[in-house]
Amino acid sequence: MSTQLPSGMEHHPDILALREHAERVTYSTAGQGTEALAICAGLFLAISPWVVGFSGFTGLTISNLVLGIAYAVLMAGYGSAFGRTHARAWACVAIGAWTIIAPWAVNGGAHIRRTILTNAITGGVMTCLALAAVGMVVSGAANRHRR
Repeated sequence: MSTQLPSGMEHHPDILALREHAERVTYSTAGQGTEALAICAGLFLAISPWVVGFSGFTGLTISNLVLGIAYAVLMAGYGSAFGRTHARAWACVAIGAWTIIAPWAVNGGAHIRRTILTNAITGGVMTCLALAAVGMVVSGAANRHRR
């Protein structure tokens, strides 16, 4: 009687350990809190032109709306499939960084203090949350290799 060992990378012990770590992160308070805050930050960015009152800047309004929704959708993947969606957090780091510089890049010289403060604070929070999500995975991978 011969025993057939499963072949393929999906059965590699390191892959299985990373999936197990991802499951633990998904159900941790830090993982759930990061996801919830990130979704709220993305949705706030999407509605910020109307809440804060700078919807007259059409370019920045569209940028905040599209990128806020994209950020919220990308960061929402952690709750259901963290192990397969954690790489999206790097895209969210870029979205957060763009949000900070968008008042100057999109509007050029036509900006007001409200646009700068809103985008700088929201973008900073979004970048930090995305980096926290990346850090949860990286710390798990680093701990796995130290053993």
